[in-house]
Amino acid sequence: MRRTTRVVTLLAMLVMVVGLLLTPATGPVAVAAEAAPTLKVSARNLGTVYLTGRTAHRADRVVLQRRAGTRWVRVRSLTSRRHAFRTVVWKSSRKTGYRVVDASSRRRSATRYVPRLLVTRDACGVRPLKADGTPWRCTFRDDFSGTALDTTKWVPQTDGFITGDPPGAAACYRGDNVSVGNGSLRLVARPATLAECPGLEGIFKIFTSGMVSTYHKWSQRYGRFEARVFTAATEAPGLHEAYWLWPDDREVELNWPTTGEIDVSETYSVYPDLSIPFLHYRNDVNGSVTSGAHTNTAYDCVAHRGRWNTYRLEWSATRIRIYVNDRLCLTNTSGDPAFRQKYIVMFTQALGSGTNGYDPLDPPPLPATMRVDYARVWR
Repeated sequence: MRRTTRVVTLLAMLVMVVGLLLTPATGPVAVAAEAAPTLKVSARNLGTVYLTGRTAHRADRVVLQRRAGTRWVRVRSLTSRRHAFRTVVWKSSRKTGYRVVDASSRRRSATRYVPRLLVTRDACGVRPLKADGTPWRCTFRDDFSGTALDTTKWVPQTDGFITGDPPGAAACYRGDNVSVGNGSLRLVARPATLAECPGLEGIFKIFTSGMVSTYHKWSQRYGRFEARVFTAATEAPGLHEAYWLWPDDREVELNWPTTGEIDVSETYSVYPDLSIPFLHYRNDVNGSVTSGAHTNTAYDCVAHRGRWNTYRLEWSATRIRIYVNDRLCLTNTSGDPAFRQKYIVMFTQALGSGTNGYDPLDPPPLPATMRVDYARVWR
């Protein structure tokens, strides 16, 4: 009888244990596991990925963190909607760990890894990425690696324009002031004779200078335009260089300034540490505008003469941005019709005017050469 009782008792205990093992956990450990936020990585495009996840409550705030060496650094705060959240992060040159931390409970997700950025190339070299993470596509390139100007792309200016500020000095443009060598385009300003610049009688000093453009060779509407440029080191007034865009007259009947002009960079020897961009269009009637949608110039774009500087234009139907050495200098969001047409590319070594006019008592060193390492355009 006692043996039977013991057997029954043991069987009852065994049933109880099995029941406990099979019963779903509802204690603190299970609640914590269920309440921890989740995180998942999914593809978006070449440069970015989506990070998505879920939270315990419909509107939880979580903090996205990125692994940086042995530390976790805050990226941004996110709030879920109906338990879900999504954000976009950029890939970097190495695989990077991310996690989210619940702002209230401090529970955190498992670490998820964003793959490293894969570098892609085309005719312009490494493909830069747009703001949305998709790559730009090369449409024009000249690295000036030959020994002569590529006349399938460029036209030297030889008539029509006179640069400078008479009666101090003036220059005409000549094709022999344009050359290519040692890996760069070279545009030279130098003293000249009246025979070289007929029609400049009465000018105190006569010079010749150089300019090239893609006139009737190539033009484009919108995109990314970039050039690396070197200007002669001097503080004496008299030299003026420009990397600029001009409307394609095959597309529009020119009526300056209404039809537009994009001066990505203008440098003046009297301001040896600045590049001054300028957008010419119907808003010229308001002079220089340095803030707001109609911003057309900037006076704080550092670019030292005697050094290589990189100038970049990013241009769409609704926005123009100009960068100097990767620093944003100008943003125009006017969406003016002047900037919704094709433009050609131009480089100019000129003489100065006004406060930057040639001063015979303090002349700049001549000959002076503007060098262009490369010109590249993407769409």
